[in-house]
Amino acid sequence: MNDSKTLADRVDVLEARLTFQDDVIETLNKTVTEQWARIDALTRQLIALSERLQEAEGQMPGPTNEPPPHY
Repeated sequence: MNDSKTLADRVDVLEARLTFQDDVIETLNKTVTEQWARIDALTRQLIALSERLQEAEGQMPGPTNEPPPHY
């Protein structure tokens, strides 16, 4: 009887641990999914800003060969 009680206690501990681990894994999965969505949004934003910067640089007037105003 003592062996079956010990075995049942061990099984209970393992089941509790498994339940806890499942919860932790699910939480981590949600966190990683949210982070990837944020990374994707930031990547798209960075690309858009880079394109805007290239446009702005392309519209800037070129350097002139005029001497500075103090000459």
